[in-house]
Amino acid sequence: MYGENLCPNNQEPPALPAPGTLMVDTSRADRVGEFRGVAGPYWSLRPVGGGAEWEVEPRHVRPALLIEQLRARTARLNARSRGEVL
Repeated sequence: MYGENLCPNNQEPPALPAPGTLMVDTSRADRVGEFRGVAGPYWSLRPVGGGAEWEVEPRHVRPALLIEQLRARTARLNARSRGEVL
């Protein structure tokens, strides 16, 4: 039969998001960050409110849900109103 010897676990790497897209790092307690780019085999994410970028394997990253985006943006705005970030 056609295709019977194909590996069923063939997974394509996730599509590269646009810079600035909010993503969730599932390997770090669902931490939300902005996609910044590719660094070798890793993706670079930056906290929404600014700060140091971190690297994560693409298999541990997924797009942020709308509620996660809202939480991250609200946290940034609150930090900005307290003068913690620009």
